[in-house]
Amino acid sequence: MPTDFALARRNMVEGQLRPNQIVHAGLLEALAALPRERFLPDDRASVAYVDEAVPVGGGRYLMEPMVLARLIQIAQPAERDRVLVVGAGPGYGAAVLGRIVRSVAALECDPALAQRARHLLSGLGATNVTVVEGPLTDGHTAGAPYDVILIEGAVPSIPDGLTKQLGEEGRLVAIVGAGLPGYPGRAQLGRKAGGVFSSRPVFDAGTPALPGFTAPARFVF
Repeated sequence: MPTDFALARRNMVEGQLRPNQIVHAGLLEALAALPRERFLPDDRASVAYVDEAVPVGGGRYLMEPMVLARLIQIAQPAERDRVLVVGAGPGYGAAVLGRIVRSVAALECDPALAQRARHLLSGLGATNVTVVEGPLTDGHTAGAPYDVILIEGAVPSIPDGLTKQLGEEGRLVAIVGAGLPGYPGRAQLGRKAGGVFSSRPVFDAGTPALPGFTAPARFVF
């Protein structure tokens, strides 16, 4: 029996997100409207709305709906904001944010995923989202400064090169530490104030790692 994706989408919003304090109105509207299944390979579309990371090929994943929603919510995106999504993959997170903010630069290092993102975003009429290709750790300086940076996957640490692309009072959200031995993944909310970037943990979360990020040096005794 074919999957009723509209029903699955409603169940995701009403059964997973609202009961877990996802209250940002624009975010809920975007998640309720966007066909997440289109961002997955055909043989995985049926699991588009389960609360787990889903492979999209090439060792990459679509982030869990709850983790993505919580990250976006703590970033407090607003209609006037300019956003950078790092590790955009096929473009789902960028599409969600594109329905909330002024503009989104979707950075992807995998040419095949970047091309797929362009195709999907164009088909959805996401004219305020631009897909750019390049190393994820470099960000996209041509579009800086940003009000919000979302790293759409786990990283061992937040590169200085990305924090430098935040504008004053800009926010950066990411899952930091997931997959490192002895380190649970934690969602971090960072903010730039007075030209200085600082961050704090907000909630525990694990999600698959993004390529190209290196772990920080650790002291050995």
